[in-house]
Amino acid sequence: QVQLVESGGGLVQPGGSLRLSCAASGSIFRINVMGWYRQAPGKQRELVATITSAGSTNYADSVKGRFTVSRDNAKNTVYLQMNSLKFEDTAVYYCNLKTKSGIYSRWSEYWGQGTQVTVSS
Repeated sequence: QVQLVESGGGLVQPGGSLRLSCAASGSIFRINVMGWYRQAPGKQRELVATITSAGSTNYADSVKGRFTVSRDNAKNTVYLQMNSLKFEDTAVYYCNLKTKSGIYSRWSEYWGQGTQVTVSS
């Protein structure tokens, strides 16, 4: 079993910055992808950014150039640096981990409890 503990959400003004952290513990295989999704009120959960264990990243078009995802493999921790925040970035941000034991194995997927990010003046 895997546990994900998020921190770093809060209230910020437009144009401001926040940094989210997510620490993972438990049975994490070497093949894994960590990342962030978000869900705004009345909307579906959407991808924000992901990073593989090898360091390859993927971003939603809406956050490219403003958000940066990174990770510390030694700490099993993923970060999301959010700059130039906009009103539309307001959402609950969820940490996500996918992991599998081998190339041909099935992915196991885990979610954090979510952290609120509110962009407001």
